[in-house]
Order: sequence, then structure tokens, then C-alpha cells
Amino acid sequence: MPETEPESWEYSLYIPNDVRAVTVSRRTLRLILTMHGLINLVDVAELLATELVSNAVRHTKGPAALRVRWAAGVLRIGAWDADPEPPEPPRPLDDPAELEDGRGLALVRACSDLWGWQPLSRHGNRGKYVWCELAR
Repeated sequence: MPETEPESWEYSLYIPNDVRAVTVSRRTLRLILTMHGLINLVDVAELLATELVSNAVRHTKGPAALRVRWAAGVLRIGAWDADPEPPEPPRPLDDPAELEDGRGLALVRACSDLWGWQPLSRHGNRGKYVWCELAR
């Protein structure tokens, strides 16, 4: 019997500015993907979500959110935060000066099929949404 394509869906997890939110986000994402039969995407998706949520929590002072969407065979993972400033450009992964810090978006760029960011304004609040995509 041929495998059918899962229907489109979307989840948002609003998180406080707390480093523990990174683990909560990663585990929640694993559960979502497992329940939707996308276990083959879990490892890479967890890495990407960890980097995006970690940046949102570490580099801003306000709340954040993890957003996960599946549509047309593409998984979009994104992190919203209240800081409207653009993210730092990805640094090369082989830069020895950046062995411990500053590699997050370089990992996102290397492990995803597509990534980007956009400024957001909602109800007078400004912020940004950094996202990446994985194709099935």
C-alpha cells in the first residue's frame, strides 16, 4: 500500500526567556514529529530547533515561540522573538575563533534546505521570525 502524504498542520509553543525552554522545545518537537509519522526528520529537526530557540532565548530579553509547520512535504521550523534586530550573519563552521559560540546559524544554513528571517510587527509589538525548512 503506498504511503500517503500527511495533511498540513501547524503548532506554536510559546516559551519564556529561560534556557530550559530550549530542552522543552526540542522534546516537544520530537513528540510532534513522531506523532505525525515524521521520525526520519527528528534528529536534524531537533538540531535546527535547538539552534533557533537557543538564539531567541540567549540574545533577547522577552518571550519567544517555537513554530512548526508541515505543508506539501516541507517541514518549516521557526523561532519568534521580541527583538526586531536581524540575526547575525552565519559564520563559517571552520572558523577556529568560533569553536564554542556563534555557529548556530551556520549549522542551520548547513543542515537545512532553506532558511531565512523576517521582521514582524503584531499588535504594536515588534520582533523577528527566523526559520528554516527541511524537505521530506
